[in-house]
Amino acid sequence: MKTLEQLVAQYSDEWKARSLEQQRLEIENNEAVAKLYGLEDEVPSYVPLERVSLTNNSAFRWPNKTPEERDTLFTESAIADLVSYAVGCMFGRYSLEAPGLILADQGSTLHDYFAKVPSPSFVPDADNVLPIVDGDWFEDDIVAKLRQFLRVAFGEEHFEQNLRFVEESLGMQTLRDYFITRGGKSKFYEDHVKRYKKRPIYWMFSSPKGSFNALIYMHRYTPSTVSTVLNDYLREYEAKLEASLQNLDREAKGDSAPRQQAAAVKEAERLRKILVELSEYEHEVMYPLASEQIAIDLDDGVKSNYPKFGSALKKIQGL
Repeated sequence: MKTLEQLVAQYSDEWKARSLEQQRLEIENNEAVAKLYGLEDEVPSYVPLERVSLTNNSAFRWPNKTPEERDTLFTESAIADLVSYAVGCMFGRYSLEAPGLILADQGSTLHDYFAKVPSPSFVPDADNVLPIVDGDWFEDDIVAKLRQFLRVAFGEEHFEQNLRFVEESLGMQTLRDYFITRGGKSKFYEDHVKRYKKRPIYWMFSSPKGSFNALIYMHRYTPSTVSTVLNDYLREYEAKLEASLQNLDREAKGDSAPRQQAAAVKEAERLRKILVELSEYEHEVMYPLASEQIAIDLDDGVKSNYPKFGSALKKIQGL
């Protein structure tokens, strides 16, 4: 099996050839029209590659960039598209075994998915919640899921090489940095919101400073989804951080080296601030919201449904 880098290079070459062929056809068409009306000497027939309006024509997408810069941007865009598709597979919107949309109706369930894809190589997330936090705190963490996807889709043999290629193509030191960075920003979610023109189909529950995030798929949303985020993820994350904090406090007071003690004190202080943030988010936002058991109607659109969840969801300017 080829590496992901080789596959993207092949994909890029195919689009370059397709763009050049389209350019040739447009020039021939212009020449034919000009000849028909006797305007060969008056109307230019040449069409710059930058004006060939194919979606993945790098010259059209980035007309002011050099060929090398276009190649870099094409690769970044292709990998961002791949990650978006992978997340779709995590939610059951797509499948490696079948083309097109799989789950795209309101209230879609895994039962509906397995009816269409009986034996998937990559099984969608069971509860429609993908946590996005600053470490490997959950088995179904979105980064763990993406690693699994890369293994299934592109093989184990080149997994580490493919993983590095994804990180480098996205301009990130680690895969997790694309989903969440210190300060709560998510390049992935920014890309998703842009991709869907501020009408995202994946919704991100996010605490005020972004220390806790959980992604859901709106088509699989049910009135109990908020309770799942609250009980199985937010509270679970708080419990894990509390346990880690206790270990850090013991380390800070123990017999370890001064440098280790100082690091433990610093990390403990960071966790305390996060726990305060999460506690307020839980009691002031998530618990009242979960009690409401909000129903949504997809026919009303994202613009109508998204605001129903108030500050529980990541704020999107213009929505």
